[in-house]
Amino acid sequence: MLARSDASAWRAEEHAQGLASKLDDGDPARVRVTTEPADLGDCDLIVEAIVEDPEVKADELRSLGEIAPGADLATTTSSLSIRELGGACGHAERLLGLHVFNPPHKMELIELCLPDGLRDGAAKRVHEWCRALGKTVVEVPDQPGFVVNRLLFPYLFDAVRVLERTGMRAVDIDVGMRLGAGHPMGPLALLDFIGLDVAQAIGESLYDDSPEARYQPPGLLVELVGQGKLGRKSGAGFFEY
Repeated sequence: MLARSDASAWRAEEHAQGLASKLDDGDPARVRVTTEPADLGDCDLIVEAIVEDPEVKADELRSLGEIAPGADLATTTSSLSIRELGGACGHAERLLGLHVFNPPHKMELIELCLPDGLRDGAAKRVHEWCRALGKTVVEVPDQPGFVVNRLLFPYLFDAVRVLERTGMRAVDIDVGMRLGAGHPMGPLALLDFIGLDVAQAIGESLYDDSPEARYQPPGLLVELVGQGKLGRKSGAGFFEY
């Protein structure tokens, strides 16, 4: 794992090793965290998972591709075009989309986006790697939201609009969907878990691609982001933590 500072490296290592210890075949000692990009030079696959900003991602992927010239490159975005990111970072023939679901150590699915022009062997290698992780893979088209988020976010945003329109308690909306529809987590708690800023960015990308009202982030969500209430990671969102 590549972290940007000693403090974030320490937190990342502690968290990743804690998760590894919960897996039946997990070995925390195999988790290594570094702040030196050059340590990734011999990697076979590098997975980028930073802020959902196309320029920031492209800059990071460009740098990583130069540091590890033999590596396949993957981005975890689900809202940005893989083809456009590949062109912007200068490594289009090496870049693929690898969208994991949160929390990744529990969720089985990975959406793979394999754009045209990907170098020979990359698709086979990433499929085999995902299978080795015990994941189920679906290949998806290069469109904002891929498949799952393109279907999921209109539902999540509708829950926010019901909250705005009715004045119901967030907890009652979530209980209704958990017990009435059999969902493991209510829509508002799920938005908090995803991060309201991330949800806003995904919604904006979906809306830019398909300007339909269902994809536009609701006003209340945008307002909470403006207040710094981003969900679990900030301690408050639709719920307090």
